[in-house]
Amino acid sequence: MQAPSLYNISSTRFPLPSPPLKSPFKQCKHPGWVPASISFNSTGNNTGAAAPEINNNAATAFWDYQLLFMSQRLETPQPISLSLVDGSLPADFPSGTYYLTGPGQMMDDYGSMVHPLDGHGYLRAFGFDGPRGEVRYSGKYVRTRAQLEEFDPVNGSWRFTHRGPFSVLRAGKMMGNVKVMKNVANTCVLWWGGRLFCLWEGGLPYEIHPRTLHTIGQFDFKVDVEEEDANGVFPVDYVWDIAARLLKPILYGIFKMSPKRILSHYKVDGQRNRLLIMSCNAEDMLLPRSHFTFYEFDPNFKLLQTREFSIPGHLMIHDWAFTNTHYILLGNRVKLDVSGSIRAVSGFSPMISALSVNPKRQTCPIYLLPRFANTESERWRVPVEAPKQLWLLHVANAFENFDDKGNLCIQIHASTCSYQWFNFHKLFGYKWQSGSLDPSQMNARVGEVNLLPHLVQVSINLDAMGNCQNCIVEPLSNKLGRPSDYPAINPKCSGTKSTYIYAAASSGSHPALPHFPYDTIFKLNTVNKSVHAWSAGRRRFVGEPVFVPKEPAEEDDGYILLVEYAVSIQRCYLVILNPKNMGEAEAFVARFEVPKFLTFPFGFHGTWAPTQ
Repeated sequence: MQAPSLYNISSTRFPLPSPPLKSPFKQCKHPGWVPASISFNSTGNNTGAAAPEINNNAATAFWDYQLLFMSQRLETPQPISLSLVDGSLPADFPSGTYYLTGPGQMMDDYGSMVHPLDGHGYLRAFGFDGPRGEVRYSGKYVRTRAQLEEFDPVNGSWRFTHRGPFSVLRAGKMMGNVKVMKNVANTCVLWWGGRLFCLWEGGLPYEIHPRTLHTIGQFDFKVDVEEEDANGVFPVDYVWDIAARLLKPILYGIFKMSPKRILSHYKVDGQRNRLLIMSCNAEDMLLPRSHFTFYEFDPNFKLLQTREFSIPGHLMIHDWAFTNTHYILLGNRVKLDVSGSIRAVSGFSPMISALSVNPKRQTCPIYLLPRFANTESERWRVPVEAPKQLWLLHVANAFENFDDKGNLCIQIHASTCSYQWFNFHKLFGYKWQSGSLDPSQMNARVGEVNLLPHLVQVSINLDAMGNCQNCIVEPLSNKLGRPSDYPAINPKCSGTKSTYIYAAASSGSHPALPHFPYDTIFKLNTVNKSVHAWSAGRRRFVGEPVFVPKEPAEEDDGYILLVEYAVSIQRCYLVILNPKNMGEAEAFVARFEVPKFLTFPFGFHGTWAPTQ
């Protein structure tokens, strides 16, 4: 259900100018082409030169989208001070570091382009020195096993050998390539117990030195808990147990998959000062059952408890929620795709093609899993069926409230999309055949906008016996009226009642890119449903907002950090907003410029680490 193909544009290639500095920054082979249809203004206007006028609006949209994901091969051996180009750094801005991860390298030197989700993890760090009023930037690749194999430090060249779950290699081995689980550590950043980690969907996290960004190595949570030792209740299904035993030597041995696939999205319970992570069994990706394990750690990474649940049904979980007494899963239903599996094994389709969404049922199963043994109940085995088909993307928050009669109300705030729109191997418009990204996949035709990601509120009411009385799904704000994603809240409110959500959306100012990439950050009041927004401007895109709280303060007292991607002039900016003033001119606080030669591609998720 995507927009008409307006972007079938052949590329003309010509050399890029060399980056202006060769030392002390590590030099790698620079990408060898940019679109001939666009000229870049390099007059030195630090606040952002006017975008060049191009008659072909479709061409502009196509190349803006490609530039948003253009690889960055340079690293910073030492942090560099960023130039302040607008506004000023507030005197009360907390000292700390904003970490952002995402793909850094998506095209090698032998003709292969990988999906952004398979791009090598590139960690960006923005260090704030409050007393000096200074922001310093660093960027380095995470030295994963795949990165060390695919990058040649002698000549600075890349050669992709791992397929990754979402990609197809045009060069190198296709048929029989079992290097599928390419842990690129590019999805989320975790700051916990004074230690820094980069996470990926399906493998162990990599620990990073928080100051130098040097990779320390893989970190083992020690989560391989035997089923009989797990503090949970789960049924036994002998048929699928036998199937799992047959799959394990193939997946673990041949395809080198981790037995426990740790999810990249984690949670922090600030009330109990606990880190919550979740894993699922690798073999369950191919079986009509789902085995989930939850772990809770103290700040010293001491494992406090483990809870394990086996759920009938083929589910794909990317993000999840928690409350004071529950883990909450909105089940994304999937199924095995036989024809896709054949294409995937042959090497002519991404491995993720073996799965497809399963839109057979028009409801969404919501599992309310008890966090603690003293709240054990068999009712968790039967999900609450939300009266709408939802594919969960990202969770903003969830919280619960008991009334004086023991009835429980649970609210979940999240971004969801339609099964009709979501497509595993076409996310971000990946087209391995042409080595490009098609922006039409992330946009929609007129009348189909509701298929795209939107913020929703799910309200579940249970009686004192735990029986579901009703479940209501409603849009969080009709006033917004546009697709949105990457929701964030004040992290101090995680798992407890909160009022404000901050998320990314599109203003619609780019006619050929009406819905994605996003160019607007908005503040949503979940009580009165009011919306206040700040927009980056024409041909400037934004990523996920991160909330930096003040101490002590009201819920919306703090600052919002985000990266602004000015693709028309090939620059990135760190932007600071005041959430209390959203919707007003005073919302904008400051903009810092990353040097042009260090411009990096679109980032996924970040975190704030206060100075200890």
